[in-house]
Amino acid sequence: MGVFRRVILPVAWLLVFAVIAVALVKIAFVDGLKPQGAEPAPMARVETPVVPAARATVTNTVQIKATVQSDPVVGVRSTAAGTVVHLYVEPGVAVAKGDQLFQVKSERTKPASTGTTPGEKTTSEPVYVYTDVLALAAGKLNELTALLDQQLSVGEVVGKVDPGTFTVSGPVNAAQQYRLLAKPGSAQISLVGGPAPFACPAVTLKNNANDAGATAGANGTGGVGMAAPAGALALAAVPAPGGETQNGGVSTGTLSCPVPAGAEVFAGLGATMTVSAGEAKDVVTVPLSSVKGSVKEGIVWMASVAAEGKAPEQRTVKLGLNDGSKVEVVSGLAEGERVLEFVPGAPAVPSQQGYGPGGVPYGPAGG
Repeated sequence: MGVFRRVILPVAWLLVFAVIAVALVKIAFVDGLKPQGAEPAPMARVETPVVPAARATVTNTVQIKATVQSDPVVGVRSTAAGTVVHLYVEPGVAVAKGDQLFQVKSERTKPASTGTTPGEKTTSEPVYVYTDVLALAAGKLNELTALLDQQLSVGEVVGKVDPGTFTVSGPVNAAQQYRLLAKPGSAQISLVGGPAPFACPAVTLKNNANDAGATAGANGTGGVGMAAPAGALALAAVPAPGGETQNGGVSTGTLSCPVPAGAEVFAGLGATMTVSAGEAKDVVTVPLSSVKGSVKEGIVWMASVAAEGKAPEQRTVKLGLNDGSKVEVVSGLAEGERVLEFVPGAPAVPSQQGYGPGGVPYGPAGG
C-alpha cells in the first residue's frame, strides 16, 4: 500500500497531465493552422427608392390647434377738446356702433371784424362747437368716466366697450403659411367638449412680426387697445423669437377667425380649426419627399438616369397645391415618369424616415 501511494499514484497523475498537455498543444498549434474553406459572402443589391408621377386629387386642407379668445375691449376716446356738457348713456348699458355717448363743448374765437371808421376798435366773439362722441363698436359699455363740466383733451380715454365677442386663434408654421397662400375664406371649427362643429366665415392670417405691435397696443399699459378690422391678410414667413411650435415647425404666424353670433363658446376653450385652401382634381402628382421646394417651383431627380449608374438628372418643375404628403406638378413632368422618392442628401424626418443605400437615411426636403 505504501508503494502504491509513493510510486504508482504519482506516475498515474503525471500521465493524465501529459495527455491533457498534448491535447492542448494539438488544438492550439496544429488544428489552428489548418486552412479553412472560404464562406460565400452575402450578395445584396440595394435599390434607390423611386416613384412614378401619378394622377390624383390634391385637397389642400390645413388643421390648426387653436384656442377661443375674448375679443379686446374698445376704448372710448374723446374726439374733441373741451368741456363735457351732456351724457347720453350710463355705464353698463348695451350700445351699438355709432351710438351717442356724451357731448363735448369746444370754444373757438371768431375772426375779428374790421371797423368801418378810422380809429374804431375791432371786436371778436367766441364761437361754440358741440361734438358728440360716438361708440366705435357695439357691445356693453363697461366703463364711462366722463363727468359733466370735465375738461377733456383730444384722444383722452374715458370709457371701455366690451364687444362680448370671441375669436378662435392658433399658431401656424412656415410650411402651413405657404400652403395658405391662396387666402382661405372660411374655416370649420371643432370645439373640445363644445357644440357641434360650425363654419367660421372670415379667416385672417397674420405674421408674428406684424402682430407684435398690435399685441402691445391691446395689452400694454399705455391705454386701451383698439379692435383690429377683420379680413386683413399679412403674410411673411419670418419666425418670431420664442415662437410656439406646432406640427414640428416654429410658429411664424397666427390664423384666426371670429366666432359667429349664436355659437356658445367661452374664453380658453380648445379647438381645431380646419381650413381648406383649394382642390385640384385628376392632376399629376409626386410625393413631397421627391421635390426640393414645395411652392411654385421645385426640383426633382429623374430615376431613369440613376438606374444606369450615372448621377441622377435634376429637372425643374412647376408646382401647384400640396396636401402635406403629395404635391401637384403643373408642368415639367409627365404622368408615369419615375423620380427618386427622396431628395439626395436631404435630412430625414423622424415621422417619415426611410433608409437608402448603405443605411443612409432619406427624408423629405425642406421647402
